[in-house]
Amino acid sequence: MLKPPLTFKHRLVLPLLLSLVLILGYPLAFSLWISLHDYRLTAIEQARWVGWAQYFTILTQNASFWNALANTLRFVGMAVSLELVFGLLLALLLHRKATPFRHFFRAVLLVPMFVTPIAVGLMFRFLLNSQLGVVPSVLRALGITIDWFSAQQALITLALIDVWQWTPFMLLLLLAGLESLPEEPFEAARVDGASSLQIFWHLTLPMLRPTILAAVVIRMLDAFKVYEYVYAITRGGPGESTETIQYHIYRVGFLYFRLGEASAMSYILIAVILMLVVLLFYALRRESLSQR
Repeated sequence: MLKPPLTFKHRLVLPLLLSLVLILGYPLAFSLWISLHDYRLTAIEQARWVGWAQYFTILTQNASFWNALANTLRFVGMAVSLELVFGLLLALLLHRKATPFRHFFRAVLLVPMFVTPIAVGLMFRFLLNSQLGVVPSVLRALGITIDWFSAQQALITLALIDVWQWTPFMLLLLLAGLESLPEEPFEAARVDGASSLQIFWHLTLPMLRPTILAAVVIRMLDAFKVYEYVYAITRGGPGESTETIQYHIYRVGFLYFRLGEASAMSYILIAVILMLVVLLFYALRRESLSQR
């Protein structure tokens, strides 16, 4: 049986697929190839095959890699957790029809999300400067002294900056989820005399859980890519206390010119993120099946 020729719709899609293969497929294949080689920018002609030994060396002997990965996991945990809490509180507040100027506040609260991260990093670098920054000056006037970029505080400060910028994204997703919920269960609960806390705990939260899980997955994937704040503010310091995995890969690949090692680290990071996404995906799927 002869196969039908390509339809007009398929012909339109074909150039897009070819473009994706060229733009994404070749760089991914080439980065995988150099991750299996001792590939240095200073001696490209001397690249030699090392195979999976490079991955094994990174996982067993590279303490800086594990430190950067631990910093990234701590950053993601702090930032995404706070963004979820603040985003949910703001979404509940702006969802109430009794809230005055709620449409105005919806527009204003979304503004930080549209500022580029490198600009946000530079802005907070000056705002939190211990000598010239506005925030430390105001706190000193109140008798409060905080070294925002000390070894113990710097990673927390970066997480708080991320919270300032990306809580609006969480707010947007959760507010859309709240407004898509049916009204009938809530009206029935109010008629039965349920309190606002009982309605939230037994109705709003269970019905909103798939949206929450989806928002956490999306935000977590983006938080793993944190690089701009580190580059603009701390450059991984003090010491290596704020060196995230993306900045560490940049430093190994483009400052130390060890592109093979940096590519191997990138694929290890992909594996870590993929495992986390699969776990959250199954949690989301189980949650959606339990509500049917």
